[in-house]
Amino acid sequence: MNQAQLRQWETIAARGRLMGLDMVYRCASGHLGGSFSAMEVFTLLYNKVMRNLDPQNPKDPTRDRFVLSKGHCTPGLYAVLAQRGFFPETELCCFRSIDGQLSGHAEMNHVPGVDMSTGSLGQGISAAVGMALAGKLDEKSYRVFALMGDGEMAEGQVWEAAMSAAKYQLDNLCAVVDVNGLQIDGKTADVMPSEPLDQKWASFGWHVLKADGHDFASLEEAFSEAETKKDAPTVILISTVKGKGVSFMENNADWHGKAPNDAQYQQARVELVNKLEQLEGK
Repeated sequence: MNQAQLRQWETIAARGRLMGLDMVYRCASGHLGGSFSAMEVFTLLYNKVMRNLDPQNPKDPTRDRFVLSKGHCTPGLYAVLAQRGFFPETELCCFRSIDGQLSGHAEMNHVPGVDMSTGSLGQGISAAVGMALAGKLDEKSYRVFALMGDGEMAEGQVWEAAMSAAKYQLDNLCAVVDVNGLQIDGKTADVMPSEPLDQKWASFGWHVLKADGHDFASLEEAFSEAETKKDAPTVILISTVKGKGVSFMENNADWHGKAPNDAQYQQARVELVNKLEQLEGK
C-alpha cells in the first residue's frame, strides 16, 4: 500500500462519516455509532478487497458478495456505496424517507450494491453461509463477506451458522466482527459477555485473525491472509471505537441509534469537516 492509496481510502472513510452524519441528522433517526466504527471496513471492502464489482452491473454473477449482518448500520454502507458509484450521492438526502429507496436497514430489492436484506441480528451471517455454500456447490469462484457487531454475538443463530460454515469447510466465506465493546444497552461485557471471542470462534472450527479496524494496513493484511486460508471459514476480529471520528460520540453507547440535535450536529460536522479538509490538503 503506497501513501497515495492510503490517503485515498482515508478520504473516502472521512467523507463517508460526514455523509452518514448528514443522513441521520436530516431524517432525525439512524445508527451512527456502529456505522462510524465500521467505516474503514466498508471502504476497504468496496474499494480493494471485493472483486468484480461493477456499479453499472451490480448483479454480476461473478462478483464477490457482502452481507451487512448488523443491518442497521446503513449510514456507513450507503455512504460508501454512493461514493463507489452504485447510485448518485444525491439519493442520500432521502435516507429513511418515503420519497427515497434507502431504508434504515439494508435492503436488496431497491438499493443497488446491497446483496442481502438484513435487520434482525444473527440472520445476516446465516444468509452469508448460504451464499458461500451455494458458491461451493455451483463451483463458482466468488467469495462472501459478512460484517457483524460484537453485541450480535449474543444471538444463538450466529453460532448455528458458524457450525454450518465449519462443517462445509466454507473457505470462500470471511466474516468480520466489529468489536467496539458497546451495544444499544451499554457495554457488551455487562449486557451479555461474549469474550474470549477468538477462542470461541476457533472452537467452532474457524480460522481466527485480528486487526485494528481503523488501520487500513492492518485490515488489508488480515483480508489478504484470509484469502489464503483453505478448508475452513475465516473470521476477522477487528478492534474499533464506536462513534469513531466524533469526540462526544466515541465510546458512548448513547450514540448507538439516535440522531444529533442542532448543536450536536454542528459540533460533529466541524470535527468531521476538519478531518476531511486535512486529508484533502485544504
